[in-house]
Amino acid sequence: MKITFPWLLEIGDDTAIGERARIYNLGKITIGARVTVSQGSHLCAGSHDYRSPTMDLQKLPITIADDAWICADAFIGPAVNIGNGAIVGARAVAMKNVPAWTIVVGNPATHIKKRSLRVESE
Repeated sequence: MKITFPWLLEIGDDTAIGERARIYNLGKITIGARVTVSQGSHLCAGSHDYRSPTMDLQKLPITIADDAWICADAFIGPAVNIGNGAIVGARAVAMKNVPAWTIVVGNPATHIKKRSLRVESE
């Protein structure tokens, strides 16, 4: 795992970050509790303003809410919020917010279904 600026990273309890994950946190990245950021994922909280002649650096935050799963090799772009319980599928590219309890896949990340939890019987 590589973290650009550890002081701009907040991680909740019981969260796991996989090998080769890249946390490019020019802007603050907040990761909630019980989140999995799988191997090879890239959280990118920085970009450039392509409209500016000087390509000004933008430092934009990312928030990943509780119980979310960022699957292997997924990319989360600047200023993106991932909702509670959401899943970003393997190699998906999330450049827009992902609502709570939603599963997205592909490039660009597209909603495929709502996530429902199985009720455990005793």
